[in-house]
Amino acid sequence: MSALSTTAPDLGPAEVEALVRRIYGIEGSTRPLAGERDQNCLVQATDGSRYVFKISNPSEPAAVVDFQIAALDHIARVSPGEPVPRVVRTLEGRTHSTIALADGVQTRVRMLTYLDGIQIRETVRTAAQRRAMGSGLAALNSALCDFAHPGGAHDLLWNVATAHRLSEQLDSLVDAQRRALAQAFMTRFTTHVLPHLASLRSQVIHNDYHLYNVLVAPDDQARIVGIIDFGDMVHAPLVGEVATAAAFHMTGNADPFEGPAQFVASYQAVLPLTAAEQEVVADLMATRHLITALISEWRAARYPENRAYIMRHNPAAWEALSQMADLSRDTARDRLLAGTSIGATQ
Repeated sequence: MSALSTTAPDLGPAEVEALVRRIYGIEGSTRPLAGERDQNCLVQATDGSRYVFKISNPSEPAAVVDFQIAALDHIARVSPGEPVPRVVRTLEGRTHSTIALADGVQTRVRMLTYLDGIQIRETVRTAAQRRAMGSGLAALNSALCDFAHPGGAHDLLWNVATAHRLSEQLDSLVDAQRRALAQAFMTRFTTHVLPHLASLRSQVIHNDYHLYNVLVAPDDQARIVGIIDFGDMVHAPLVGEVATAAAFHMTGNADPFEGPAQFVASYQAVLPLTAAEQEVVADLMATRHLITALISEWRAARYPENRAYIMRHNPAAWEALSQMADLSRDTARDRLLAGTSIGATQ
């Protein structure tokens, strides 16, 4: 909660460029990139190289920053073909540095390679693209399955497995119809999902694999060339990763389950869900929309200057909850798994 309640750093371009020069020995210009908690900057080096310079929210624990860095280094070692950013070392050979902000508070900075490609949100969505995203996420999860780090156990609101902690936000919803809708899905989660999560597979997951964070090639928009933004990584139930990603495929088709079903079927062809995971994956897809609605409403009211970014998924979340409201749990599960032609593992 604290990382979402603390304003992101806001250093000026000249300050950022000076830091990049001092810490990395790189000359270049910078421009801001969107972010929820951290200050992110695109660095255009004079030699043509591009990087992402990240100034962590001062409320972000150092162990969490170290966790995100270590995960990228792990992927680079065990699965070098994965299209993820690489951690750029400082002049001293370190993975990060520490700076003091204007108020004297210290925070960590790091730099990553910049990945070229088109965000999927800017493309025409296709079944081939969804299948590529499904198999791509399964490959990423396979690369992370043996990775462990103390920072992975951090407390993150953007974790569908802990959605019940947002119950207090229900009363802040002004619209009575939306409040009732959100309450119904919160009850579904706490009654039918929460009691079973501890028995399901858990590992480090990306937790934010959506249309803004997956890049495709300009000449082949079903070929993934980049997976970015590992800021919401957490050690959590694996099925929550699949449900979270599937949730973003509900828009764009007359049947809101068509896209998610294509995505999940492709994921399962590489990394099958267990029978117990299949039982709750549709519930957790709805839960992702629920926490998106609750967190974004709260954050937008708190930080109106960043409202456009914070609320970018809010309308789709409410629409998806409305579409799922009259479906039984079994019906939602069957429609989500309709494209799966293989049996679940036990």
